[in-house]
Amino acid sequence: MNQKEALAFVERHGIVLQAARGPLPNLAEAIAGGTIRGSWWGHPKGREIFHAVKAIGASPDVLVCKLVEGKITYVHRRLWPALIKLASGFRKEQLAKLWDEHTRSGTHQSNREPFPNWVSSEVMKEAAALCVAEAEKILSPLLALVEAMRKMCEGAPCARLAAPLISDICLSHLSFLTCVL
Repeated sequence: MNQKEALAFVERHGIVLQAARGPLPNLAEAIAGGTIRGSWWGHPKGREIFHAVKAIGASPDVLVCKLVEGKITYVHRRLWPALIKLASGFRKEQLAKLWDEHTRSGTHQSNREPFPNWVSSEVMKEAAALCVAEAEKILSPLLALVEAMRKMCEGAPCARLAAPLISDICLSHLSFLTCVL
């Protein structure tokens, strides 16, 4: 998978995990063609994954955040208005824009721009034009995962399901599900 195909993968699925296992498509494993044992850095296609990750991170059409269980998550721009409309259902940290850069001294630095500072006025207008029901419909596959998790963990000792937030979902319970937004 080249960089253009990786961006198309994110656009097609809407919300994608960088490398974490879970109910959403996983970019690293899509590139690798299957499950990766250990870190993707050590995989034979690690360099290809690295270049795809860099291309996606540099795309103005992809939000890099930690939406799902504190894991690196890619959200395509077509979903931003719905995500912003429903932002009150998420913690601000989940919607913060993340990026990495190398400093002049050669060190690696992680950066974060808080939500909603990264949101353009154009996207804010698009979000304002959506009603909540429309936003929920757009994100319905993702919201369905939240509901499925709630039902699966009802009465079960699932400590991380303390609130109806995507990051609080125990992804291991949803590994059998797939999501195409």
